Amino acid sequence: MAKGKKKDAAAVAVDKEKLGRKEYEEELRKLHVELVKLQQWVVAKGLKVCVVFEGRDGAGKGGTIKAITERVSPRVFRVVALPAPSDREKTQMYGQRYLAHMPAAGEVVIFDRSWYNRAGVERVMGFCSEEQAERFLNIVPLFEKMMIESGIILIKYWLEVSAEEQERRLADRINDGRKIWKLSPMDLKSFTRWDDYTRARDEMFAATDTPWAPWYVARSEEKRRVRLNIISHLLQHVPYKDITQEDKVKLPRRKVAHQGAAYPFRMVEERF
Repeated sequence: MAKGKKKDAAAVAVDKEKLGRKEYEEELRKLHVELVKLQQWVVAKGLKVCVVFEGRDGAGKGGTIKAITERVSPRVFRVVALPAPSDREKTQMYGQRYLAHMPAAGEVVIFDRSWYNRAGVERVMGFCSEEQAERFLNIVPLFEKMMIESGIILIKYWLEVSAEEQERRLADRINDGRKIWKLSPMDLKSFTRWDDYTRARDEMFAATDTPWAPWYVARSEEKRRVRLNIISHLLQHVPYKDITQEDKVKLPRRKVAHQGAAYPFRMVEERF
């Protein structure tokens, strides 16, 4: 982080007793109600919000994004998780493929990894040269300033996980048939490069933690806490008002004369 910069208390979890499921779900429900209010405000006022999630493999980015989006409209909250660049995209100006996904008025775009791939995995795993990585770090603050001057609200999160917890989570992916798809060959190669990723992260923070687009670090040792902390932080950093009560929805009266035709012949077997 930039020297002398005070950490945002809302973004950093403190070591506490593990949060129980019931308490977590109660708090998450309250935050979901606020996210719906935020959604309505974004649409009504034509706001453009861009949220970037970065962090090591297994840091909890996907689960946090899912917690944010599970009760809002996918037409307003769009998640962008781009695959590896195609042969054509490799010949484009770096970052070009991200521009098409920037938010228009009334949208919140969430990047599950972003243009910062160049400062992280590409640099560490040798997919770009040191010269290309350094050029990126010099240019990206200007790129983000241009985004903000165009009216985009940009919020950047780094999820920080310890080496021990990362290893536990990656091992869990191997042993759980529901999660094995999350573990890619690149994850396994990256696993042995912890210190290289640490150096790349620190250089990225030093170059791109700017007054107009600061990084917010959230400790993600406990998944439930980090999800609540980030949603709460996001709600604080996108100003909104509750307009959901202005036009209270009421169901119109109706008369049901009959239930229509019989069920179709091919019914789903009721096994549960």
